[in-house]
Amino acid sequence: MFETLSNRLSGVFGTLTKAGALSDEDVATALREVRVALLEADVSLPVARDFVKAVQEKALGQAVTKSVTPGQQVVKIVHDELVRVLAGDVRPEGLRIDSPPAPILMVGLQGSGKTTTTAKLAKRLKERDGKRILMASLDTRRPAAMEQLAVLGRQVGVDVLPIVAGQDAVAIARRAKQQATLGGYDVVMLDTAGRLHVDAELMAEVAAVRDATKPHETLLVVDGLTGQDAVNVAEAFDGRVGISGVVLTRMDGDGRG
Repeated sequence: MFETLSNRLSGVFGTLTKAGALSDEDVATALREVRVALLEADVSLPVARDFVKAVQEKALGQAVTKSVTPGQQVVKIVHDELVRVLAGDVRPEGLRIDSPPAPILMVGLQGSGKTTTTAKLAKRLKERDGKRILMASLDTRRPAAMEQLAVLGRQVGVDVLPIVAGQDAVAIARRAKQQATLGGYDVVMLDTAGRLHVDAELMAEVAAVRDATKPHETLLVVDGLTGQDAVNVAEAFDGRVGISGVVLTRMDGDGRG
């Protein structure tokens, strides 16, 4: 995903590092190119502006390390700022899976990869954290959705709630939580149907599932190809359901950046 952005920045930095001394105009020109590279990689305009502003403030007037050229110093400042932006200002916490069985609610748009992500996360919790996991498909709309999770469960060695025909999402969620309690599971993962954030009926359904299960975590799964609209999707789901985290899928498939 970052290959195009990396190539563009490498071109900008190559010009900078060849210069023995840099003027304010040189820095400004380079940062304009950085901003264009960010925008072409589908970084939102406010984020690109804030990033360039932060780099410019650090680059202008900063003492240059004796062992590097001014151009190399600017490159280091841009690198450090990229690391800071991508890492965030707050250290991420682990999933809240205390007080078993801890429900984890998986939500998102159609085709974002929720079911596959559910199985991957279950495998990780099982193998790395030694947890007993029960997965349950609440998707009564997509053909073979429940069967898909059952197949994935067998592949990763994680139990899946048996399918009972005719139950709605809320009834399945309640049955899953009850089975997890009786079976001594540490975590119960609830894979919901994909839904558009503007679909009032389906958003009401997932809100009802949330109310019935009181999840410890509600994870929004977003396709990395969605671009800047992912922010709107996250805000809509957070406002209607409340999300505690976001999982980005297909991060290796976007030619823009």
